[in-house]
Amino acid sequence: MLTLLYVPADRPDRVAKALATAADVVIVDLEDAVADDAKDRARENTAALLASGVSRPLQIRINDPRGPYGAADLDELAPYLALTEGVRLPKVESAAELAGVAGAVPGARLHPLLESALGVERAFEIATASPAVASVGLGEADLRADLRVSDEAGLAWVRSRIVVAARAAGLPAPVQSAYADVRDLDGLAASCAAGRALGFRGRTAIHPAQLPVIAAAFRPTEEEVARAREVMSLAGAGAAALPDGRFVDAAIVRQAEEVLADAGRSVPG
Repeated sequence: MLTLLYVPADRPDRVAKALATAADVVIVDLEDAVADDAKDRARENTAALLASGVSRPLQIRINDPRGPYGAADLDELAPYLALTEGVRLPKVESAAELAGVAGAVPGARLHPLLESALGVERAFEIATASPAVASVGLGEADLRADLRVSDEAGLAWVRSRIVVAARAAGLPAPVQSAYADVRDLDGLAASCAAGRALGFRGRTAIHPAQLPVIAAAFRPTEEEVARAREVMSLAGAGAAALPDGRFVDAAIVRQAEEVLADAGRSVPG
């Protein structure tokens, strides 16, 4: 998945519009996008949506399971969550939290978000906490506040840390956090390019206008696709070299497979 679009769960009109976009996954958000006095309505709307049997790939971001809203989210939505692309868990700081959620929603894929210094320090522990963990990612708004970081450079090490933790745990490369300025598409493109260079694969969005920029930034170029096809022509041949001298082994083949998989995805309109 290259594009994931957040939409507030208390706004059925916006949910319907999000479902009609070309985002690879729609994230129905019960947490940051929903005011406290709308939490119950958001939960009811989400339960109704999931009960309707919508076939669109969905993730559900619940509230912090350690609080009353998150506990209520798990209690009411548990029967449906295993049928979705998974549960995004905010503010995770320990493996024990994940174990508790995994027990409450058996069969559901878990996507913990690390949003504090403590969560980042325990990244690998969290990534390997349960077979139900399907990815790990950062929640950069809260993380910036916790670390007192004021610019992109201050997050470079943290971003690399989460990429390493994910791969060390055998998980897919993480997706980047949402870019907050929905009008700054040039800034979004530059940020995506930097994230891709660090090892991220895809990004969450908070507005449909961001989707084409994200997809274009993470979709392989024609040159990258051509190189990947050359590599795949030697797949299964063991260690070998292309005519231009590039060495090909199993690791290079795996990279080529990922490039071609991403190239097959359409750019959202």
